[in-house]
Amino acid sequence: MKVKALCISLALLAVPAVSFAQSPFDQIKKAAGDAGKGAVEKRVNTKLTEEARKNQCSFKSGTDVLEPGCDKKLKNLANALIEAKKQLDSAGVKNFKFEVSGHTDSSGDAAKNKELSAKRAEVIVKELAARGVPRAEIISVGRGSEQRLVKPDDTPAKKAKNRRYEIQVRL
Repeated sequence: MKVKALCISLALLAVPAVSFAQSPFDQIKKAAGDAGKGAVEKRVNTKLTEEARKNQCSFKSGTDVLEPGCDKKLKNLANALIEAKKQLDSAGVKNFKFEVSGHTDSSGDAAKNKELSAKRAEVIVKELAARGVPRAEIISVGRGSEQRLVKPDDTPAKKAKNRRYEIQVRL
């Protein structure tokens, strides 16, 4: 009798575990949702990269002070992020952050360039937040000259291309 009661008790303990297991359909649904989120992330990042390249603001040399005339560009960037947020929300994507990364050319001290790029990225974040992008959804990162677009950056034009910021969504 005790053995039978023990077997029944063990069987009852196993039942809840079985009910929590995912069915193959749940697994397929999750994989499809993940693939859809990946497609949305790629589409949003392509658009954000394009908008950031079109709407680059210049900084005074060696500083994090924006040159005059950036207001329209910053408004365009903010609108692009607000539109991206709508796309992410409609796709059911949660817990995302917009990442603003600052970049410099290879001139000067690498540590100072990294610090300067971080300050410049933070300036862009503040400007975007002032134009309606929720501050809690944006992070800033200084990359210095780690990820140059143009190598070597041995002319003024090439250096200018490397002094930039980029915006991406991170899920």
